[in-house]
Amino acid sequence: MKLKLDITPDLVAAMAAEVKAGEKAVTAAMREAGTGLKTAWRGQITGAGLGPRLANSIRSQTYPKAGESLNAAALVWSKAPVIVGAHDTGPLIRSKDGFWLAIPTPAAGRGLRGGRITPGEWERRRGLRLRFVYRRRGPSLLVAEGRLNSRGLGVASRSKTGRGRTTVPIFLLVPQVKLPKRLNLDRDAERALDSVPGLIVANWVEGRIR
Repeated sequence: MKLKLDITPDLVAAMAAEVKAGEKAVTAAMREAGTGLKTAWRGQITGAGLGPRLANSIRSQTYPKAGESLNAAALVWSKAPVIVGAHDTGPLIRSKDGFWLAIPTPAAGRGLRGGRITPGEWERRRGLRLRFVYRRRGPSLLVAEGRLNSRGLGVASRSKTGRGRTTVPIFLLVPQVKLPKRLNLDRDAERALDSVPGLIVANWVEGRIR
């Protein structure tokens, strides 16, 4: 018995077309999976009450950026990875120098550019010295001898007689803080990964129907 295999131009063209269809299907599937994961993560963040600004830090990109490939991939990331990661893992936060974490009260106000103010910055801006108050129960305090202005901020007293002067708690001091876990990013990532085979098949079949 003698067998002969001839590869005709039609077969070559069919195989090339099938490869092209596969490239389109895989690239489209990865784009859909990446976009879906981005949407899911943004939804988690806003649903946890962390605000649209942090949610919009979630971005996605499909590779290759131009063209199609059987090796297409999608990357989903955050432009604020430290903040998002902290809410995802719920870490235990300790002071870098091993002493206290200073948590500003409403009377402390905000730091430069709207950030969290530090004790050193507060003293420089207000011209007041902070005094340490140890408490056996509850957090210790950094207080200032001054007054609360109309906005509820601790400021220096203008009275020469001391009238209206009071002790204002400016910072709470705690040895550590356990940040609650408010996100579960792995859950949505696993769902996106599990959806990829079905998306590839769906896009491949849809490409043939067209």
